[in-house]
Order: sequence, then C-alpha cells, then structure tokens
Amino acid sequence: MSVFTAAADQTVCRDISAALPVLGRDVTVPLVTGGEVTYAALDYAASAPALQRVWDDVAAYAPYYGSVHRGAGYLSQLSTDLFENARRTVAEFLDCRAADQVIFTRSTTDSLNLLARALPADCQVFVFETEHHASLLPWQDARVTYLDAPRTPRQAVETLERALAGRDPHAPALICVTGASNVTGELWPVRELAAAAHAHGARIVLDAAQLAPHHPVSVTDLDVDWVAFSGHKLYAPFGSGVLAGRADWLVAAEPYLAGGGASRKVTRREDGGVTVEWHETAARHEAGSPNVIGAYSIASACKALTEAGFDTLVAREQYLIGKVRAGLADVPEVRILSLFGDDAPRVGVLSFVVEGWNSSHFAAALSAEYGIGVRDGLFCAHPLVRTLLGSDPQTQGECGAPEAAPGEKSLNAIRVSFGAGTPDEHVERFVNAVRELVTDGTKWQYRTEDGRCVPAV
Repeated sequence: MSVFTAAADQTVCRDISAALPVLGRDVTVPLVTGGEVTYAALDYAASAPALQRVWDDVAAYAPYYGSVHRGAGYLSQLSTDLFENARRTVAEFLDCRAADQVIFTRSTTDSLNLLARALPADCQVFVFETEHHASLLPWQDARVTYLDAPRTPRQAVETLERALAGRDPHAPALICVTGASNVTGELWPVRELAAAAHAHGARIVLDAAQLAPHHPVSVTDLDVDWVAFSGHKLYAPFGSGVLAGRADWLVAAEPYLAGGGASRKVTRREDGGVTVEWHETAARHEAGSPNVIGAYSIASACKALTEAGFDTLVAREQYLIGKVRAGLADVPEVRILSLFGDDAPRVGVLSFVVEGWNSSHFAAALSAEYGIGVRDGLFCAHPLVRTLLGSDPQTQGECGAPEAAPGEKSLNAIRVSFGAGTPDEHVERFVNAVRELVTDGTKWQYRTEDGRCVPAV
C-alpha cells in the first residue's frame, strides 16, 4: 500500500465517523486538575450514545404522540402505523425469515428472560461460561449445562458438540451464545455453532447486543432460531430491545405479561371466573401500552446503520482498533485480555489490565484527569473475566471493588469501547493518557467511596 493510499484510507475513515454524528459529541466535562475538556465517550459496550439522526426522528414524531392499536383518532392511527412499520424495519435489518416474529422488549436481558419463560417443558439449555449475565442467568428454571470457556473458535464448536452428543435429539434443547464478547470484543463462530446445534436437534439463540451495532446480523444466513439485542447499544435511547425469531415456542407459551394488548378475547364464565384467548402474534408478549418511541428509535438506528453501510462502518472500526492496539502495545505494563488470541477478529471492544495498578484506580484517573469515560470491573460477565484474569472462579469479589483483599488478585479490569461517531482524537487521547499514567502516575489523590475509586477532595 502506498503512502498516498494509506493516507487516503485514513481520511475516508475520518469522514465516516462524521457521517453518523452522535449526541454528546461536544459535551465538555471538568477536570480535577482544573479546566474543561470535550468528553471522550469510550464506553460504547455499556451504552452507545444515541445517533443525532435517531434523536431528530424521535423529536419529529413527538408532537404526533398517540395511543397504539386501540385508538380511532388520527394520531393513534399514525402511532400504530409507526409502531408496526418499525417492526418490519427491524425484521429487514435482521434478515428475518417470513414466519419469524419480532417482539419489542426493554433490552437484551428482557428478551432472553422472555424466551426463558417460553421454553418447552423439560428443555435443556447449554450456555458457555463466557456469556454476559443477560444470557447466562435467565435459564435458572431449566436444566442448564454450563460449558467451560473455549480458547479457540474451533474449540467452542467442539465443546458444544461433545456436550450435545448422546442427548435425545427429539427432546427440546436450546443453546445460547454471544455474537461478540462484551469483554474481549472477539467474534464467535455463530454459524458453525448453529450448525452443530441443529445437527443434534437443538435450537440456538444469538445474543447480538454487541454484534448488531458493529456488523450485519442475518438470521437467515447465520441460521439461528432467535436473536436478541438492545436499543441502547444500537445508538438508540434507553428502554428498548428486540427478540426476533421462530414463533412456535413463543405462541405455545403463556404470555410473558398478562394484560391488555396480549389478550384477543376475554369472557366471563358461569362460575364467575374469566376465560382468556391470547393473541398468537407478537402482541401476545407485548401486553400494556407499548414503547412506541423505543421501537421507532430502534428502527431509525437500523435504517441509519444500513444506509451508512456496514462495510464502511467495519473499516472505520478496524482502523480505530488498530490505533488502540498499536498504542497499548507500546506500553509493556498493559496486558490485553483475550480468549482466542491477538489475531482473532473483533469489534471495537477491548479489555485490559495494567501491571501495578488497580483497574478502578486507573479508570478513575482517566476520567478525572483526562475526561475519558471507560468501564472498569467485571462487566456483568464475572466467570469470563475471572477466567481471563486467572483467578479462582469461586473467589469472592465485588464488581468494581477498588481494592483486592490481602493476598488476592484484583478482580477487575478496564474496558475501552467505541463505534460510530468516535473521532480519532478520543482514541489518541486515551492511548496518550494510558502512557502518561503508567510513566508518570496520577496528578491527584484518590480514595474509596461506596466501593468506587474517586478523586479525594
């Protein structure tokens, strides 16, 4: 590649970041050392900032706010059309099959808990210990088999195949797997895991919370049975999510919530009770007045990402990943956490530890002294982070605790994450800040307050 070509590619990458501006890009925050600086939001894996376009679309709809599905007025009809069109937009974004249902929920956690409530009797669930708690914990009422963390994508498939071998292929079973780790950012072999699941008569649900904002997700191509994701990680406001996929288990299950909207017909019986006929559409699990703005904002984000083109978004993100990894590689005290190795494909999520530093202390200094927002702790993936840190999975430790007990390893790490709208300056400031903190130490004193490391006043 010529110098001219490389420079041109970098210019294109910068232009792409400006094409999808996000809210808060000009927000300034105070520094404990004095003055203010533009906030560098590098915690996208927890909650990505809303796209300006999404916010503008929601603001344009707000004056036309009306009840959904049960109103005869113009605004009610408009809101209903908006809500149902959002459902179709999400189905197109996910490349759903014709018979799939798209259910609007509150989040990925809500979506997977809904699916857990819909499992057939005596369903067996298989889940890797590497999952986010949203996909690790909802299956408590089922027969759950927890699988050890694999160290290669191939090992992940082999581990699942061994776990499924010998089971009754006619008995219900479900595999739950992430598309991209919320800790390491590494991509999982979803298509191969789906093939292994189906070969053994099992179904599979994809936690796409970290994958969908960064890569195209095709239910049809990946051949997954369900997919779940959250609006607040897809550049939409808080409080919205999606569960999309096969209808049969969902239709056969009792409604996730009982109430108006989920019921098609309710009649009194002679014995004084009531008989309920539930909907067999997505409405069955959407009782109550739906979050129209949440659904509309997800659809708006889906359209924006599709129109921007995932090829260009992925190229931009890989450029930023390269800058971060190259910068951290120059600091010998930094160790990036990984399951599959340095060369594994990943999204814009990296976790690391710094030799001689408690991660909460380091993250607090990045915020207070440099205006950089990252994450520290166990990232709601406690078994995975403890495995990556080499600590005993049974060791007790509070998520984000600033100090380890005497003789124990610090059970927390630092996570930096980014995506659409992240400018070069934010990642460059982050890399420079890491280098300065390791070389020169903090400029301020810090103390523990309510389990957090904060600047001393």
